[in-house]
Amino acid sequence: MSRLIIVSNRVAPISEGGPAAGGLAVGVYDALKETGGMWFGWSGEVLSSTPPHIDVVERGPVTFATIGLVRRDYDQYYRGFSNATLWPAFHYRADLIQYDRHDFEGYCRVNAWLAQQLVPLLREDDVIWVHDYHLIPFAQALRAAGVKNRLGFFLHIPFPAPQVLLSVPPHRALVEALCSFDLLGFQTVPDLRAFCEYVVHEAGGQVEAGADKAPTLVHAFGRTLRAQAYPIGVYPDEIAQLAKAGTRGKPARTMKATLHERKLIMSVDRLDYSKGLVERFRAFERLLDQVPAYRNHVSFVQIAPPTRADMHAYQDIRLRLESESGRINGRFAELDWTPIRYIHRQYERQVLAALFRQSHVGYVTPLRDGMNLVAKEYVSAQDPDDPGVLVLSRFAGAAQELTGALIVNPIDIDGMADALAQGLAMPLAERRARYRDMIAQLRENNVSVWRDNFLRDLKDGEGTAKRRAPRAKAAAKRVEA
Repeated sequence: MSRLIIVSNRVAPISEGGPAAGGLAVGVYDALKETGGMWFGWSGEVLSSTPPHIDVVERGPVTFATIGLVRRDYDQYYRGFSNATLWPAFHYRADLIQYDRHDFEGYCRVNAWLAQQLVPLLREDDVIWVHDYHLIPFAQALRAAGVKNRLGFFLHIPFPAPQVLLSVPPHRALVEALCSFDLLGFQTVPDLRAFCEYVVHEAGGQVEAGADKAPTLVHAFGRTLRAQAYPIGVYPDEIAQLAKAGTRGKPARTMKATLHERKLIMSVDRLDYSKGLVERFRAFERLLDQVPAYRNHVSFVQIAPPTRADMHAYQDIRLRLESESGRINGRFAELDWTPIRYIHRQYERQVLAALFRQSHVGYVTPLRDGMNLVAKEYVSAQDPDDPGVLVLSRFAGAAQELTGALIVNPIDIDGMADALAQGLAMPLAERRARYRDMIAQLRENNVSVWRDNFLRDLKDGEGTAKRRAPRAKAAAKRVEA
């Protein structure tokens, strides 16, 4: 049986019940636990000038192979092109893009260097699954080194519309690099459509929609590959067990005691400008303005763990949130009530699941997000007999699946305030019905389904591509809606 090789920018030190990890970390680690294999990537260490070396550690069926980055590589590859250029562009924030040609050169150089470190660890029949925007040129570098293994890529963030992607100067080089993979996976059909539209209208390629949910066939830059939407999931029953166990812990008991029977609105996000946190705070303020009866009867808890703290854009959003929460609390706070509890730290998964279970409303309103697993975790953590209500941005990938949520536009402050009021007042029968619809969807499309569908298509793709020759150009330009 062939090994699964996972490649990601960061290899997370995941432990059961440990600090909450992002969607990539949770999904990848759960995949490796079941299939066995290797997880390769950056260790998170930034070195001065010492030549990095690979550390290999085995934990049960999973081998972790990690390597540090020197300061210049970290600045150009990670802080520079990945997070100052690609992140804002892929989240539709062209106004925040910072581009430096030397950073792009560093981005490509580090991808080539990481590929060279992986090559000696590979076996002939390994299946390689590369993750996220940091590693777009990775397959191209492996192909240049002579690697012929099956290579798949999954993008955990949105793929922008062509007119947005054009704001990134080396956009064509990036898409050409993506086409060195055998299979491309996106979170949603709109992301897949955006990629296909770029291929057809900007790269002069062809796409052919797959029949019966098969991946789309893409002909571009002299290669034929496949692309499909694979919405990532969670393990809802495992999260439910974490939530029930967590309610007996001290953090959950303390929260319940300090609420004094007030209703709880709960949010958990990384501290990032794409999450719509400022708009979220203002919508809660609008709720207190419009419905005075909720004053001193509802508390809003926002947990926002730090991320990329050495980048100015993230320092700015932290200062804005501290200012907004202070201003709103100054307007409405009473001696026994603080409207917004803004917490800038990380908590364990079990604690977060328990807090989700205690809350009356889950508040997940990013301005743009690939999937947003917090929304799925919130639903999973609910008590089926007395579930809370999910208020969810239409610009989160999860909104296409969680139709039982109250879907909002995060730019519409009044609309979000109305949704909060609706959620807080929603009758039990309606809450139960919405929960049943969403939990059924989460169970049907859990993280194992995501993994199995992607790996099935990756392993089967070679034969499929050979069987399906390119058709006439007119037919080939169809894009699956």
